[in-house]
Amino acid sequence: MTYIHDTILKLQKTSPAQAEFYQAVEEVLDSLRPVLESNEKYQRHAIIERIVEPERQIMFRVPWVDDQGNVQVNKGYRVEFNSALGPYKGGLRFHPSVNASIIKFLGFEQIFKNALTGLPLGGGKGGANFDPKGKSDSEIMRFCQSFMNELYRHIGPTTDVPAGDIGVGAREIGYLFGQYKRLTGNYDGVLTGKSLLWGGSLVRKEATGYGCVYFAQYLLEDKGETLAGKTCLVSGAGNVAIYTIEKLYQLGACPVTCSDSSGTIYHAKGINLETLKELKEVRKVKLNAYLEVHPEAQFIAVNDYPSDGHAVWRISGNLAFPCATQNELTKADAEALIANGCMAISEGANMPSTQNAVEIILKAKIGYGPGKAANAGGVSTSQLEMAQNASMQCWSFEEVDEKLKVIMANIYKSTRDTAVEFGEPHNLVLGANIAGFRKVADAMIEQGIV
Repeated sequence: MTYIHDTILKLQKTSPAQAEFYQAVEEVLDSLRPVLESNEKYQRHAIIERIVEPERQIMFRVPWVDDQGNVQVNKGYRVEFNSALGPYKGGLRFHPSVNASIIKFLGFEQIFKNALTGLPLGGGKGGANFDPKGKSDSEIMRFCQSFMNELYRHIGPTTDVPAGDIGVGAREIGYLFGQYKRLTGNYDGVLTGKSLLWGGSLVRKEATGYGCVYFAQYLLEDKGETLAGKTCLVSGAGNVAIYTIEKLYQLGACPVTCSDSSGTIYHAKGINLETLKELKEVRKVKLNAYLEVHPEAQFIAVNDYPSDGHAVWRISGNLAFPCATQNELTKADAEALIANGCMAISEGANMPSTQNAVEIILKAKIGYGPGKAANAGGVSTSQLEMAQNASMQCWSFEEVDEKLKVIMANIYKSTRDTAVEFGEPHNLVLGANIAGFRKVADAMIEQGIV
C-alpha cells in the first residue's frame, strides 16, 4: 500500500536517524495491511498518521555530581505516545545505548502491548543514556534525583505512570519515588516496581519472565505439547531471564543457557538458578564467575560468538526465550534454531528478533510469541500494582500470579483468534498487531481528532 510506504518516508524526513523506530513502525504497519484495506474508516480518520506520532516528547538534560566532585551531564527522555486507552504506561531505561530512536521504538511497541492486556493503559517510554554499572549508590541517587527534578512535572497516577526497565530496578525506583514525593508532597502510585515496604506488588519482579513462559505454555498446549521435559535456550541474565528460568523449572522444563554482555553460559544439565541469582542479584558480577561454582559448564566469550549472531541460538534446544535486548536474534540465528529442531520461540525482550529473523521464523511456521504479546506480563502486573495502590490493598503472591496467568491466557487467545480471523493461524505477529491496533484505533475514533 502506498499509504503505508508514504507514512514511512514521511517519518524518515520528520524523525531522521531513528532506525529502531522505523523498524518497529514498519513491522507493525506491514501486519496491518489486511485491516487497513478492509476498513476505510482508519484512513479517513488518519489513524496511522496520528498513531506513529507521539502525543508528547520530552527531552531534557540531567546534570549530577559524581563522587569525585565532577559535574556530569546525561540526556533524559519521556515519550508519551498514546493515551486513548488510559494513562501512559511504560518503563524507564538507564543504559548508554539510550537515544530518541530506542525510546520511540519502545514507546510505540508499548501502545499495542498495553492494549493487548485488556487493561486501561496507554503507551509510553522513557530513560536516559546513563549507565548505573560501576556507579556508587550515592552517584545513582544523585542522578535519579536530578532526573526526577524534570520528570515529576509530566507524570501522575492518572496521567503517566513510569516503571522500571533495563538499568532501573527497585533501588532506582526508590530514589526516583523519594524525590517525586519530596517535590510534590504526594504519596501516590506514580511509579510501579516499588518496594514491597511502600506500595509495591508481589510478582512484579517475576512478572515479565513468568508471563513469557505462560505464553509459551498456552502456545504449546494449542499444539498438543507441554513444557515438561523440554530443553530451553534463554538469553540474558537480568530479571526477565532469571524469572523465565525459574518458571521453566517450575513447569518441568530444563533451561540450559543464559548470557550477559561478557558471554554465554551453557550448562547441559540445567542452569543452576541459585548460583545465577547470587551472581546477578547479590554480587552483581559477570557470568564467567559461574564457572567458579560449576566448572563443568561452558562459558562462550562474546569475542568467540559467530560473526552473524549470538552463541545462545547455535546450541540445540526445543524452545527459545530471547530475554536480553533488541535485535539479538539474527536471520542466521533463526536459521540455526530451526535447523536444530526448535519448535517455538517466546520473546521476553522487546523486539529481540531482527525483521529478517522474524520472516524466517514465520516462513518455517514454528510457534512464535512476539514480544508485544509474550512479554506483556510485566506491564500487566504494573497495572495490578496501580490497582492495589488505588484501593490501598496488598494482594498475596498467589492472587497476583493467578491474575497474571488469566491476563496472559487472554492475550494469547486474542492474538491467536485474530490471526485465525485473518487466515494466518500461525502468524501471531499479525494477530498481536491487529488485535492491539483495533482497540487503540477504535478508541481514538470515538474520542475525536485530538
